[in-house]
Amino acid sequence: MAKIAPEGLITALDIGSSKVSALIARKGDGGELIVLGTGQRESRGVKRGYIADMGATEAAVREAVEQAERIAGLNIENVWVGFSAGGLVSDVAEVEFELGGHQVEQGDIDALLAAGRNSIDPQGRMVLHAQPALYTLDGLTGVKKPLGLHADRLGVHIHVVAADGSPVRNLDLCVRSAHLEVKSIIAAPVATGLACLSDEERELGVALVEMGAGITNVSLFAGGMLVGLCSLPMGAADITDDVASAFGTRRQMAERMKCFHGSANASPRDNHDMLQVTPISAEDGGDTMQITKAQLIGVIRQRLEHQMGEIRKALQHLKFEGPVGRQVVLTGGGAELKGIADYAQQALGRSVRIGRPRGLAGLPDAHGGPAFATLAGLAFYAATDPIDLRSIAPTNQTVHRPSGMGLFRRLIQAAKANY
Repeated sequence: MAKIAPEGLITALDIGSSKVSALIARKGDGGELIVLGTGQRESRGVKRGYIADMGATEAAVREAVEQAERIAGLNIENVWVGFSAGGLVSDVAEVEFELGGHQVEQGDIDALLAAGRNSIDPQGRMVLHAQPALYTLDGLTGVKKPLGLHADRLGVHIHVVAADGSPVRNLDLCVRSAHLEVKSIIAAPVATGLACLSDEERELGVALVEMGAGITNVSLFAGGMLVGLCSLPMGAADITDDVASAFGTRRQMAERMKCFHGSANASPRDNHDMLQVTPISAEDGGDTMQITKAQLIGVIRQRLEHQMGEIRKALQHLKFEGPVGRQVVLTGGGAELKGIADYAQQALGRSVRIGRPRGLAGLPDAHGGPAFATLAGLAFYAATDPIDLRSIAPTNQTVHRPSGMGLFRRLIQAAKANY
């Protein structure tokens, strides 16, 4: 019989366009996260990251969580939920005030953070994160612990992530309808960055490209925090649809062909390797057909060419260029396609590696791939449970807000100066 969950337990829930996955973990004695149970179900009712069928999505959530509960032998009551739909925006606000040269005291930091609450301007969107990232002392960027240091001016960079309100409310309602309390809704790029990127990568500057089934999120990290974000309404499911359409077969068959025989790169041998395809017409007594592996790869590469072109445009739009714009980490279910890293490296002209979740003890091999990076990141986020300025009372302190791109460039310069 399942037991009531003890204190300190973390349950992460990732509701994507292709799958709903859940993970139950606890903190070990050394602070490490130990996975107790995982669950996964096909996502039904989610389109491009948005909930389109509340009942179907609620059922998938219930089944995924129940599977994780059975494996863990525990009943859980609350979850940390990821949000990856389009409409996510990221901004960095800066708050600064005069100290007069005295030592920074805790009261100064508290007043600064309270003032920072006034600088949040979601412009009609729902704020998901409003967190202090790095402090500044007399213009020096990248100070993590200002307490006890002398300064004339103390400032803080506040990382804000916001999203369209209705999709977030629908997600919250769906999870609560499954009789689960929502601890917090986390932007997927924030969580995924915790699971896939090293501290040094986040400091020096890196692009994280999450290729989900229906959404591709392109996000930039520098100075230790997320500084730019762009969502593209495309993903790995579009490749599956192209394969199904090209060969007249069902999506399930097309997905299987893509996963087992597909590749982002072609070889001469592919012209000789034959694949059996069951067209939809064959279910009514028609014949199966044969295609070459090269034909399958040709369809895949045609869609990839378009998607990489859009990712390249997104990186340019986010000003990810020059010496700091060299490292790209590719993750999400689309990153499991064979040869995708080499293809992306050539298409983007940058160094590309596949981002997989790391740092979780007891994570099953089946959930250790890039498709489960967001799920792992949600657990890491929950374990750290960072400060949110929305819980701090507002003040009348005057604030200064530079442009996001100007701050991004200063963060890059600061990172280069420190290494």
